Amino acid sequence: MQAFENTASPASENFAGEELVSEEDRLRAQIYRLIAVFLSCPPTQKNLKKVSGIKGDDGEFGRALNSFAKIAGNTNEKAVDTEFHDLFIGVTRGELLPFGSYYQTGFLHEKPLARLRTDMAEMGIERVEGLKEPEDHIASVLEIMAGLIEGTYDRRASLAEQKVFFDRHVNSWASQFFTDLENAGNSVLYSPLGSVGRLFMDIEREAFDMS
Repeated sequence: MQAFENTASPASENFAGEELVSEEDRLRAQIYRLIAVFLSCPPTQKNLKKVSGIKGDDGEFGRALNSFAKIAGNTNEKAVDTEFHDLFIGVTRGELLPFGSYYQTGFLHEKPLARLRTDMAEMGIERVEGLKEPEDHIASVLEIMAGLIEGTYDRRASLAEQKVFFDRHVNSWASQFFTDLENAGNSVLYSPLGSVGRLFMDIEREAFDMS
């Protein structure tokens, strides 16, 4: 998924070179993007096969990854397309509304979205033309976090800058969304993905607090 692009000066483009991204940060960005891809649209069979090979450790987060990988390997594109539609689209609306404004105010297109757009403009991040969903979609803010870590938007953000964005636009609501996703009636593949997301938010929150 590539929903946003850099509109700032490209003068420091080389700053985002791969050699400057630590292995830990690379893994963080990969997890953000993995979750974002599956929440942005129904996954392809190729993506299902790819994640079916994930091997987590014996910790709680690793077990959640293993559960997600196992179900991904035992399902198919058509079944997940139906699940995605029931969860996020529906006839009039899906079971869940994955938007920051809704989770924080109970309504769409409210102040959290305006604040996000202001912060994006200050960072030189602009939505790709043709993107239909508001910028405060869960997949979008996770994608932005990955971009800040890796330096997609002009330069790599410092941990302090990452924490500011995380606290304002992710930590403020994402954990509740992932908990709802875990427990949603239509969640099958997306239930363990909800667990992955919730636990990853805990890991990120604790790491930022320690830093």
